[in-house]
Amino acid sequence: MFNTLKSQPVDKIMALMQMYREDAREGKIDLGVGVYKNALGVTPVMRAVKAAEKVLWDVEGTKSYTGLAGDPAFGKALSGLVLGDTVDADRLSMAAQPGGTGAIHQAVELIKMANPDATIWLSAPTWPNHPSIIKHLGMAMAEYRYFDNETRAVDFDGMMEDLKGVKAGDAVLLHGCCHNPTGANLNVEQWKEVATLIEAKGATPFIDIAYQGFGDGLEEDAAGVRLVAQMVPETMVAASCSKNFGIYRERTGLLFTVSNDAAQAKVTQQNLTHLNRQNFSFPPDHGARLVTMILEDDGLKADWMAELEEVRTGMLGLRTQLADALRERSGSDRFGFIADHRGMFSRLGASPEQVEKMRVDHGIYMVGDSRMNIAGLNEATIPVLADAIIAAGV
Repeated sequence: MFNTLKSQPVDKIMALMQMYREDAREGKIDLGVGVYKNALGVTPVMRAVKAAEKVLWDVEGTKSYTGLAGDPAFGKALSGLVLGDTVDADRLSMAAQPGGTGAIHQAVELIKMANPDATIWLSAPTWPNHPSIIKHLGMAMAEYRYFDNETRAVDFDGMMEDLKGVKAGDAVLLHGCCHNPTGANLNVEQWKEVATLIEAKGATPFIDIAYQGFGDGLEEDAAGVRLVAQMVPETMVAASCSKNFGIYRERTGLLFTVSNDAAQAKVTQQNLTHLNRQNFSFPPDHGARLVTMILEDDGLKADWMAELEEVRTGMLGLRTQLADALRERSGSDRFGFIADHRGMFSRLGASPEQVEKMRVDHGIYMVGDSRMNIAGLNEATIPVLADAIIAAGV
């Protein structure tokens, strides 16, 4: 049987990580992997997570299964963090997932069940696992313009022009905030225009929100999702807790949907539960339990929000410092977009050859399309990166 299998393409980010590990240079800089790191290069366990784990150690009395869709309290807490009170609870359906990736995969399966002829529209560019999952599940996909490589900002006119091709029954995948890989985001008025177009086309918005709290703040980062959920009768949201709670290895995510009415929400819930059963039966609970405890406890939530704000403002500071360093070296403001972008990533606009030159000459590792993880920097490495960018001719 196995001799019929074909080799699969190597994940470019995983390959980059391997190259970084094998590089013996002491001054090498990892800007490739999409994981938050502090100034010491560590991905810390957040204070509130540690405190919740200590409480859980004392109070947890069983490791038995939760429900097929996970603990309802987790769904209520996390969907509430994303949506606030913008949607009636009886229109929501939700199922816990193994991470944001699991939520994306399950969402595509739900689309396939509802309309196997749907086309899923993706921003150009997008997170590479989006098209990979869609292709794996045999669904059609199309791209809409999103990033202007000259201005390093959103190509909104191009985006809206391309989305005119969306058909009724299609799904449009949007990044809720902190666009990966570019760092360029829609503003509130642009979100309204996108939601209006999608609603008029009879399509379904499919929102991936993995970085809430990393951009402009918890409430601000959710503004686009809330607008869409209010304006479009049906919406899908894949939410991840990996970044904003720092629980990457706990694989904690949620897929939730907004339906036209309560009756349809019940049917959608049955389908979400069914998909969980087919894929893994019961979802993991440890991370979901911690998130629930934090969001339901005023003290833990306040401490979590305070630390998350430290993370957010720290990344904004790094962005400003890098933009300033490049302004000094280039004698121009052409890198000012770095300070304007939000989240962990910015797309530098360098060619693959320039990215390779920075790796070979300076030990700087970023993805070939020049996506760099701002959280991989600190005050000592910013001048090194700035020098390398200028030397590479970016």
